[in-house]
Order: sequence, then C-alpha cells, then structure tokens
Amino acid sequence: MTALIVGGSGFLGAELVRQATAGGRDVAATFNSRPCDRPGVSWHHVDLRDPRRLGRLIDAVGADVVINASSGNADWAVTADGSFRLAGETARRGIRLVHVSSDAVFSGSRSPYDETAFPDPVTPYGGAKAAAETAVRLLHPSAAVARTSLIIGDGGSTHERVVHELAAGTRKGALFTDVIRCPVHVADLAAGLWELADSDAAGVFHLAGPDAVSRYDLGVLIARRDGLEPALLPSGRRADTGLPGALEVRLDGRATQRLLSTAIRGARTFLGKG
Repeated sequence: MTALIVGGSGFLGAELVRQATAGGRDVAATFNSRPCDRPGVSWHHVDLRDPRRLGRLIDAVGADVVINASSGNADWAVTADGSFRLAGETARRGIRLVHVSSDAVFSGSRSPYDETAFPDPVTPYGGAKAAAETAVRLLHPSAAVARTSLIIGDGGSTHERVVHELAAGTRKGALFTDVIRCPVHVADLAAGLWELADSDAAGVFHLAGPDAVSRYDLGVLIARRDGLEPALLPSGRRADTGLPGALEVRLDGRATQRLLSTAIRGARTFLGKG
C-alpha cells in the first residue's frame, strides 16, 4: 500500500512521514516551500489550488491512501477549496482519505464537543476548516475526518517555540489563562491517524488529549519540562483584549479512543506531570 501525505513537510506531516518510513510503508509526501530531508520518501511540490496537478500526482504515486495534513491557515483557496478538490479526486478514484481538521471549527459556546457536534466557527480559519469538513463528508462519505487540538512535540512545535521566546523576552505577548484546549502529542496524533488510515472507519473522530488546560498552564508545563522559569511567562486574558476566537473548546474524544489501540495521552502526562 502506498500512502500520500499531503502537507508532509509540516510539523504533523513530518511525524506521519517518520512513522510511515519506520514502519516500512511506501510513502510519498507533498510540500509547499521546501521538502524535508527524510530518506526513503518521494517528495512532490503541489499546490492544492491546482486540481489538475493534484489528480496527476495521485495517479503518479499510485496512492492507495491519502492523509491530508496540510495547513493553509485562513487561506480559503487552500484550506477549504483545496480540501474540496482533494476529496473529489480521491473519491473518484476510490482512494481511502483521512482528513485532518481542527477544534477551531467550534465557537466554545457549547463545550465540551463530542464527535456528533456540528461546527459553529467564529474565525476565518475555523470557517475554512468547517467548510473543508463539509466538503469531505459530502464528496467522500467513506472518508475519516479527524479533529484535533493544539499539537505539541518534544520541542519542535510552534507552541513550544512561543513559550521559549516569551521566557527569553524575545517575543511580545502573553499566554491566555482563559483559552482552554485539549493538547495532543504529535506522535500520538500521527499514530492515531495511521490507525484510521488502515481501517474502513468513516465519519468524524476526535484525536485530542483528555486534559483540558489553559494556554498559560500549557506554557508552564512546557517551561518546567524544558528547565525554564515559569515565572518568566507573561499571562493575560483573551476576553480583555477583544481578539477574536473561541475561549473554552474541549474535544471529547472518548468514543474515538474506544476504537483505537493508540493511547492519546493528556498534556500533563506527556509533559511529565502525569
């Protein structure tokens, strides 16, 4: 079986590639600006806004399964329309599709959210991700849509870099005490996605950690793990800033966890406090 990882040069994509090659899978991956240097992988530049190139790539690599781990942020043409095109191309060819979505599809007004919850986004990024979910489910009913939350690693994620920069005083800003999420470790998330890819499970799944923590408390956990002084981290409340975005979004993934052998750990566990 040949797997195509769309967005393979990103943080999550690179971990998907690593696990695939470690497991002996035949894997191809796409990149936007530059490929990774992982050996044993065929790298392909692709623009999700170009449906003809996308279809040719899927045929060229002989993909049996596609995982869409791309991130176009709030760029509708990439995040929403690109996912629409990918769902259509894979559905027409009868190819297994796992689409990675986000807790940004929720407003926080009805937290916690289980897998049956309908999106109600409040940001442009959340709107694009919600539209992508709808497109995938309509065009490719046998696909798996996997919502996740803040993705943490062993030092390489954006969230971890922000904590280090704030502690060093090289970045302005604050970690919000009133923004609640359910962080997940990138290795657990990738393993869960591969389980879904290898199954015929269809519908919506939640791959997020069981610990709901604030952005500030997450920063403190990261700082302690990395030997930084937590007192150096500035805190604040998003509600006091007027910035858009949901406050408390708790993903309830218990139904998904019962289907998986991969244990999705909580932040307090994988950051050393569990």
